[in-house]
Amino acid sequence: MKYREAWQKAAGLLQDNGLEEARLESEILLRHTLGISRVQLHLELERELKPEKETAYFETLQHRLEGEPSAYITGEKEFYGRTFLVDKRVLIPRPETEHLIEKALQIARHYECPYIADIGTGSGVIAITLALELKDAYVYAADISEDALEVARQNAEEYRLEKRLSFYQGDLLSSLPEMVDILAANLPYVPKAEAELLNGEPRLALDGGKDGLDLYRRLIPFLPARLRPGGTALLEIGIHQSELLAKYIKDTLPQASLEIISDYAGIPRIVALTLPI
Repeated sequence: MKYREAWQKAAGLLQDNGLEEARLESEILLRHTLGISRVQLHLELERELKPEKETAYFETLQHRLEGEPSAYITGEKEFYGRTFLVDKRVLIPRPETEHLIEKALQIARHYECPYIADIGTGSGVIAITLALELKDAYVYAADISEDALEVARQNAEEYRLEKRLSFYQGDLLSSLPEMVDILAANLPYVPKAEAELLNGEPRLALDGGKDGLDLYRRLIPFLPARLRPGGTALLEIGIHQSELLAKYIKDTLPQASLEIISDYAGIPRIVALTLPI
């Protein structure tokens, strides 16, 4: 069996089992099995797949068919053009979070040396990406899970960010050492009933309570204590949550200004909350 044939067969199996990105995922798993780059795979599609590699590939594919995410199988995930380590201790980074990065970078241009906090950092992709994109920024990353922080620290070490990125364990804002200019929060926002149906990723990183907004309701009242005047909090949300969260913010912090940021499909993904100066 050639590389091309194995790839096509695997893509068919994944597609038959209802996986939306069957071709991409089967490619990722094939490259992982072979230990080669995407370019190399495409250059060698007519190469014969060794029997032991064929066995390993379809064994790996079986793990995916049983519900294990590809990122956990390979141990890595791309985000904002970089590769990050991930495992079952952390949520897998989503493409929609890149909208939060873009907005944070836009805001940061107004500061010479912005101080940034990433709350619920998980694998650390938000904090690390912002530190890498903003050479004069200092970033604090906090998470309640020590397991998640271990993964985030590993990722930070890969990018040599020890001097401009500090990690803290604590509930929401409790461990932040000082006020910041920009605060990013990608907290669990999946409604509990939906989170209970999801397998593979840590429940702690998914379950946002009955309507998915419990943690944001706990976070928002304390923002003025940790966000400098004129500072902005960027809150990632799920589908159909923007209006409910915006109303809560207006009731809780009536002086704050709000902006709803949608993805390329027009789905609201980020609520930006800015405190008055």
